[in-house]
Amino acid sequence: MLLDASHSQLVLVDYQQRLMPAIFDGEAVLANAVRLGRMARLAEVPVWGTEENPSRLGENLPDVRTLCQRTLSKMHFSAMQEGLADWLRPPAKAPQGNARSLPKHLQKPKQPAEERNIIVIAGCEAHVCLLQTALELLEDEFEVYVVTDACGSRTERNRDAAFDRLAGAGAELVTTEMVGFEWVRSAEHPKFRDVLALIR
Repeated sequence: MLLDASHSQLVLVDYQQRLMPAIFDGEAVLANAVRLGRMARLAEVPVWGTEENPSRLGENLPDVRTLCQRTLSKMHFSAMQEGLADWLRPPAKAPQGNARSLPKHLQKPKQPAEERNIIVIAGCEAHVCLLQTALELLEDEFEVYVVTDACGSRTERNRDAAFDRLAGAGAELVTTEMVGFEWVRSAEHPKFRDVLALIR
């Protein structure tokens, strides 16, 4: 199944000031995270960030932080333990107009908010915070796409073990370019050239 921008959200996990220098191939990982965030903005995909224990590890690097609508500060490794799902599933919309003045049996029920059930996720460390957040997203019945070239750990072995486990649990493994091209779908998309410029 191809990614659909209108049903997607992007979660960028823990690209933090004191963590990134220790990440294997960290510069490339960070560059792809920034590309992802910019492509999400072009495709009108909401972008959320997380930061693990920012008082110790620092905030996310500015290039990532400015792309996020909101950033969740957390102490649990899984952001789902700290309320990420509440951000990803907005509350139902209240009835419009004068519905409240009608008797209860004539009032329209609350309309469910537009679902964006596809979570594109990338981050550090792949085998800890990224892995635990993604597994709990799957348990919560989100469709999860892990952007492998925008994920990192201190060692390749830990990163690759996380990918193996996530694939076995039902996550789709994708790359930054895959995401960008699937969000725009066509060379006729109004933002195609902007996305292409980010990839090149």
